[in-house]
Parts: sequence; C-alpha cells; structure tokens
Amino acid sequence: MASIRKEVLIEASLDVVWDALRDVGALHTRLVPGFVTDTQLEPGARIVTFGNGQVVRELIVNVNEADRRVVWAVVDEPFRHYNGAAQVFSEGPAGCRFVWVADLLPNELADHVAGMMEQGLSVIKATMEKSAAAQ
Repeated sequence: MASIRKEVLIEASLDVVWDALRDVGALHTRLVPGFVTDTQLEPGARIVTFGNGQVVRELIVNVNEADRRVVWAVVDEPFRHYNGAAQVFSEGPAGCRFVWVADLLPNELADHVAGMMEQGLSVIKATMEKSAAAQ
C-alpha cells in the first residue's frame, strides 16, 4: 500500500485555516479554489470535481474539532483503497502547518496522487495566506 505524506507551512492562523478545512462542502470556494472547481454535499459524503476534470465521491469519515483533523475515504475506481486525512497544527500565533496524508491502492496511482497533493497544498497555502492578509 502506498502511503504519501505532504505538508506545508502557512502564514495564517490555525483558526483561519481550520475553519476553511472543516467546511467540507466548500473546498472549491474556501480552501482550494481552482484546484477543486465544485463540491456537492450528500449525506455522509461529498462529490468533488477537480480542475483537471476528475470527479470523485469522498465519504466523510470524521471531522475532529479537538484535533483539527478531517478524514475521508474514496471507494470508487480507480482506487481499491483510499484513505485521506488533513490536519492543521499551530506554528505560533500567525502560522500553522498543514499536513495531508493519503494511503492508497493500487500503488501505481501513488505518483499521480502525490502530484495532485503537491498542487493542492500550493493552492491551500496561497488561498489561506491571502485570506489571512485580508482579515
């Protein structure tokens, strides 16, 4: 099983970034605009449309307020298994660390997923820093 971990430091408060991450239905407007172009909520899940045209149904496993962590799973092809988690950690009063982990099968999808995660983190950083500067 492939396991991928990516992280980025963000010059925005933990509260600002967590508020956007925990809003699981607003990926396309609050967290990763452009990288995700649409998010539709349904009971226990969300349908995510990525900027590259890929559409994925993600089951929302947990939104953990105390740990500032969101966990989701993809149960559709091309994955046999996909578990994703994003968590935010404080790095002082005006900064935080955003950590994204994905465990998946088949292993052959790891490079594609890692590339998408890097793109997503770049957008998250830019979006959250712009949001923090506007406040």
